[in-house]
Amino acid sequence: MNKPQKIIIVSLLFTAALSWYFSTMQPDMMNIMIGYNPTLISLFIASWTAGMAAMMFPAIIPMVVFYNKLITNKQSELFAVTIHTRFSHTFNIVLFVGMYLIIWVLTGLGLLLGWSVPMNFLMNNHSNNDVAILFGSILILSGIYQFTPIKNKCIGYCESPLSFFMKRWKSGTAGAISMGAYHGLYCLGCCWPYFLIMVALGWMSLVLMSLFAAIIFGEKMWKKGIWVARCFGIALIILGVSSILGLIIPYDSMMFFHTESNTADNMGISQNEKNHGLNESKSEIGKKADMPRGMNM
Repeated sequence: MNKPQKIIIVSLLFTAALSWYFSTMQPDMMNIMIGYNPTLISLFIASWTAGMAAMMFPAIIPMVVFYNKLITNKQSELFAVTIHTRFSHTFNIVLFVGMYLIIWVLTGLGLLLGWSVPMNFLMNNHSNNDVAILFGSILILSGIYQFTPIKNKCIGYCESPLSFFMKRWKSGTAGAISMGAYHGLYCLGCCWPYFLIMVALGWMSLVLMSLFAAIIFGEKMWKKGIWVARCFGIALIILGVSSILGLIIPYDSMMFFHTESNTADNMGISQNEKNHGLNESKSEIGKKADMPRGMNM
């Protein structure tokens, strides 16, 4: 392993470690996912980007190292390596990784605006049974996806840098941008169910981030990574069916959908009834407070 490759590996791992550190200080994502406030959306983008770097950068090391090797060999064949060509070389690597990350940033923004905010409004007044059915359906669909041809194709390009570059190779800066975007799209094709589940289970939970990061790493770094995906797919289907049948209670991990007491829901009390009861309690307290001293019951 030569010095540039070592620098690439250390840089990606250092960025991932730093991103994990920042992820531990992230704000409460549940509060961010309740509206289209530009400031909160900006805060979400920053937190999501740090999370993606933390989770995905270790898994893309083989791809970036192989890209570095290819452009180094091609530059050496054409002309002697100068300071200018080294700068161009480094710039292209940064563009490749940057475009990859941009794909994931746009994905997170789409999940926030197209899924999380609308679902918060939709699920706020629904019973826990409805939430469990939705939760289970997401898990089942995500599990089934692990066995589809498109999953198999995308994971093949992600775990084999040679196959990817043979299909998508383009030279220069435009090539770095194009290939970085394609790599991001293939990676999205592999992993999008995990991030949809992260939304359903509790946005940007460090526990879930760690779990999915380990699964993604196993899929991409092992030549038979598809079996990691399929084993996890079976687990997702089992959990999904259990949720729909009421055998597991996932509501605690979906509190951003359901902020009221689960006990009241389990007793069949509607949201309006809970609010009405709360208002009555407040009125009763107010009446007692207005009584002369010594007459409080």
